[in-house]
Amino acid sequence: PGSIADAQALARLLGMAAVTVPITPLMDTFVQSLRPALGKDPDGVTAENLQSRIRGTLLMAMANQEGHLLLSTGNKSELAVGYCTLYGDMNGGLAVIGDLYKTDVYRLCHWLNGPTAQQQRRAVGLPTRGPLIPEAILSKPPSAELHPNQKDSDSLPDYAILDPILKQLVEQHHTPDQLIAAGDDPALVQSIWSLLRRAGVKRRQAPPVLKVSGRAFGTGWRMPIATKRSEVLRPLGGGG
Repeated sequence: PGSIADAQALARLLGMAAVTVPITPLMDTFVQSLRPALGKDPDGVTAENLQSRIRGTLLMAMANQEGHLLLSTGNKSELAVGYCTLYGDMNGGLAVIGDLYKTDVYRLCHWLNGPTAQQQRRAVGLPTRGPLIPEAILSKPPSAELHPNQKDSDSLPDYAILDPILKQLVEQHHTPDQLIAAGDDPALVQSIWSLLRRAGVKRRQAPPVLKVSGRAFGTGWRMPIATKRSEVLRPLGGGG
């Protein structure tokens, strides 16, 4: 309920229409259809991804019906480590913030809410007084909200820790060994490096991003998705 209220508040501030479409009936139908084949109800990540894919299908249908382009909500941190669902929240024709790390997104939101962004807001027809992004959205822990009390930090390092390491691996062409030699925690670096490599198959199917950095995923990041030996990739700095 809190997130629905936050989304409605955001839509009001942006002057957008907000429509609530329940997914529970569709989720129940999927569970009933899968139960005989699985011998049980889908659970865990399977059930979580089903929720995301149902939402993605509904959003695509609404975009088709209205003749609009669906925008993907994924940011660079999520795309880097695969914290996203193929054919779910990755659906869309353009990933507007796909080249912004999570911490960059928060900084952008705080800037938009501040006085220095008034001219830019006026130029695109947005209100110039007061915040555009509700404080409730910015202050609560990030969450995919696919099960009760879920937080991103249950599965990932805090973004303040994750993003600097990702930037070194992606934009700065550093290898895991270089980060470890510079003093970063070896287990943490190797864990993030592993996630970054394994998520390549998802990034290959992601919509195009708006490039704002020196190295965006897509044409700027060509990592093999079929190799089992990460040692081969290390001299490349994670891509190239």
